[in-house]
Amino acid sequence: MEPWVVVATLIAVAAAFTVSASAGLGGSLILVPTLALALGTKEGVALAALLLGLNNLVKVFAYRKTLPIRQALVIIVLVAVGAWIGARLLVEAPENLVTVAVIISFVFALIAERLDLNRLRRVGAPILALGSGATSGFSGTSGPLKGMAIRQLELERAYFVGAASMASLAGDLTKAAVFAEADLLTGESLVIALLAVPLMFVATFGGRRINYAIGERGYTYLFWGVMAGYTIRLLVSL
Repeated sequence: MEPWVVVATLIAVAAAFTVSASAGLGGSLILVPTLALALGTKEGVALAALLLGLNNLVKVFAYRKTLPIRQALVIIVLVAVGAWIGARLLVEAPENLVTVAVIISFVFALIAERLDLNRLRRVGAPILALGSGATSGFSGTSGPLKGMAIRQLELERAYFVGAASMASLAGDLTKAAVFAEADLLTGESLVIALLAVPLMFVATFGGRRINYAIGERGYTYLFWGVMAGYTIRLLVSL
């Protein structure tokens, strides 16, 4: 890999970690397409899972005082189960069909929130969490469904990021284990992973400062901005 490609990749990695730490999710929005361009689709998705999983360890530590374990436990487990299923289907999954399903699910979740359909939202959260893990497993992107699933818990922004970090940690480490078993990671991937480790700490604690500084309204805009970014990326991929 050319040196300038490595530098550009690490800049994208730092940006992904910062967005993920401030919004709770959104890292894969930047990381997956960047790594796919640099390394190829499958290896890019596999390395993104490893990097995001390691970064989520740092995020869980950074938000250790606001981890809603009891409220988010079901979502965490279902994200991990879905991630295992999706990672196993990475080669054979009909990605266009799944992309459409993700967008439709996101629209229904948004309508439920706008209309304040609390009972429907609570029932839908586990389904969204399972779908989040599955889509993440074979596309590297779980943001829309995972974000909407955790949104149903109605947590304050720091607790939202804590819940998202735990769910992402479970899903990404599950995927990374499956991909490692399948030998999808090469020496180049591991070099980038090592170079990215210092960025995890700087970007995560920088992102946490952003989260604390922007207030509830600012965080709402940030959350829906990330959701819009995920949706646009999915539409482009059709």
